[in-house]
Amino acid sequence: MAKQIIKMDLNRVEGDLEIKLEVDDHTVTDAWCVGTMYRGFEQILVGRAPTDALVITPRICGICSTSQLYAATSALEVAFQTPLAPNATRIRNLCLMAEAVMSDARHTFLMFAPDFCNPAYRGQPLYGEALELFEPPFKGRVARETVYHSKQILGIVIAFGGQWPHATYMMPGGVTCPLTEESLAACLAAIDDYTQWYEQTVLGCRCERWLGLNTMADFFAWLDETEAHRHSAVGVFARFGRALGLHQTGQGTPHLLSTGCYYDPENWQPPFTARQCLQPAGFYDGETDRIESFDQRQVAEHVRYSWYADYGGGRHPWEGETQPDYQPDGDRYTYAKAPRYQDQVVQLGPLSDLVIAGDRLLTSFFQAEGANTWLRQFTRFHRPVSLLQQMRRTVIELQQHFDEPTFIKSALGAEGEGCGLINASRGSLGHWVKIKDGRIANYQVITPTSWNGSPRDSANRRGHWEESFIGLEIKDLDNPIELCHVVRSHDACLVCTVHFVKGGRKRTFLV
Repeated sequence: MAKQIIKMDLNRVEGDLEIKLEVDDHTVTDAWCVGTMYRGFEQILVGRAPTDALVITPRICGICSTSQLYAATSALEVAFQTPLAPNATRIRNLCLMAEAVMSDARHTFLMFAPDFCNPAYRGQPLYGEALELFEPPFKGRVARETVYHSKQILGIVIAFGGQWPHATYMMPGGVTCPLTEESLAACLAAIDDYTQWYEQTVLGCRCERWLGLNTMADFFAWLDETEAHRHSAVGVFARFGRALGLHQTGQGTPHLLSTGCYYDPENWQPPFTARQCLQPAGFYDGETDRIESFDQRQVAEHVRYSWYADYGGGRHPWEGETQPDYQPDGDRYTYAKAPRYQDQVVQLGPLSDLVIAGDRLLTSFFQAEGANTWLRQFTRFHRPVSLLQQMRRTVIELQQHFDEPTFIKSALGAEGEGCGLINASRGSLGHWVKIKDGRIANYQVITPTSWNGSPRDSANRRGHWEESFIGLEIKDLDNPIELCHVVRSHDACLVCTVHFVKGGRKRTFLV
């Protein structure tokens, strides 16, 4: 069979994305991730007042706007060395966790799991059960319930931010909303209601039982323990996904990165020299099998294969440039940049965050099978369990510190540079800002998809997604569902839909 170039469009991944694959006898031999839309947020911010970033950057994404706001606010606090009210950090963490819990459910049950209902899988023993739970659009029982429950958990963000998405209730020094007994009671009720649904429908057991699983062997023993476990949403996913061999696809780069998350309320204060996080940061070196400390100064972005003015090699975001230079006839192929850490291609996401944080169950799977399509998605079943418990503890802490302020007013300076780093739902998110004469002189944002979906860098090394497609077998080139699983396991965009252009309209053949 002759080599083919297949082009696949994703209609929204931090903008629009197209994936080009070189396929030889149904096996992917090369790949290119093409970001086809330029938005210009970084240029829009230059010359504006620093606090304008708090209104503009949450509009980068309509599904993780809390994450963008948190990162932007933190960047300004570091730049201006702003004292921070501990209660504000608790509220920010609580809202960020609520957004992660919401997005894990929506991505898993509305974006990833419906692919189990693809007609290609009609012969699979679990196909009927997958239809019952996940059939699109919103026909599956779990899919329908997800719409309701994921909306309810966002009530926590609304209690403090007034709306979701695009709330702007965080400011340098704290949050603009006072604590009320009613809002905290509503938060506890939302957490308890969501936990009850998650236990009954998603897990088939109590959260405490799930958190007792520490190894692969523990999980598979749990899976066979009761019918409730086997036929829960995670039970069906686990059995169906492994029957399809998803634990053997989509490995990509062996290196993991997490910038850490959920600042320590009492200790995250100026001079902000050591990042005090409840979820630690780190870099997992896949060659040495060691976790190293994270240093944001080791981040650099390359544009050798991007449609931007070339500056040679990689640049730290504080020195970064975003000057579009569209050259369709050359070897550049995307509007995405190529971030690297210590000059390495890395992968980001919940799996990276929790493995680096020392989660025992995920680490057991990771050590045995590496990062893969199945494990990335399994992580999104696992993460909400601990987050829900941490959310409840955070509300109780707020009740205990009820009389303390949520905002400390400070004068903002005219000069400074700062970086705000948090873990969004899809992985680590960073905002870097330089301020001169009271105006933004430079602003650079690196999203999780920027890392995972990056193009080749100055050394011609593929990005993580590009590498994760290599060797993938696609049985039916008109229905490349195997590729869809790999893409979706990275949560390319929580509200995007993947569609394949068929009928030869976007397929070309190499002679």
